[in-house]
Amino acid sequence: MPREFRLLMEKSEKKRNSRLILALDVVEENPEKIFSRSMSIIESVHEYICAIKINHHLILPLGLFNGVKRIIERARELELPTIVDCKANDIGSTNRIIAENYFRAGFDALIANPFVGWEDGLQPIFEVADKMGRGVILLIYMSHKAAWEGYGQNVYDPTSGRVEPQYIIFAKKALSWNADGAIVGATYPEKIRKIYGILGDSIPIYSPGVGVQGGDIETAILAGSYYLIVGRLIVEADNPARTAKIIRDRINNSLKRIKKLI
Repeated sequence: MPREFRLLMEKSEKKRNSRLILALDVVEENPEKIFSRSMSIIESVHEYICAIKINHHLILPLGLFNGVKRIIERARELELPTIVDCKANDIGSTNRIIAENYFRAGFDALIANPFVGWEDGLQPIFEVADKMGRGVILLIYMSHKAAWEGYGQNVYDPTSGRVEPQYIIFAKKALSWNADGAIVGATYPEKIRKIYGILGDSIPIYSPGVGVQGGDIETAILAGSYYLIVGRLIVEADNPARTAKIIRDRINNSLKRIKKLI
């Protein structure tokens, strides 16, 4: 049975005909400008995106229950799901507090790091998510250049009895833990392809890294990405709405071309 978050995402995607998620990574010289710029961007691009991802760019300067909560409330009015990119990665008791507070602030899902494991690790986050009707997205392979140092290392998997890449083991955990999504950088289409081979259509792949980091939309989708996460390309654009529409349309055109190939 899918959690409420996955249903929210499907509803938003269909309403806007979009698989584009905005990473609202606004950088300004003071909190007031960060808040006003963030709200302005949301108002201009909400027709073309299906969700908003927020991380420490906003949470640290604005405060969770102050400025960020107001942004979440506006997103909810626009029927846009919100994802907190907190990369939760601590012991269970701390992870429980992390999940409870982010969900109380209004976030529909959070991103968690499977490095910490299940028992007394991520299990409490999934329990809180189930109780509050929220989502959990697992970080399977990041989009930056040094991602291989952690997610790409070869490790012994006691479950299979084989030495496998860390990200393969994480993808299997995403299935067994019933995650609501898997983060895999658009900058590594070969990793997307292998992870999609494990997840199939059971768990959607969310891919950051399009644009500034070099990820290509069509290549990522062809490899198995479902949602594309874009930040600086939109946030730093002279016309965020126009840029978001162009990216949304490129995603949809890529989907049409790929369907013709199948």
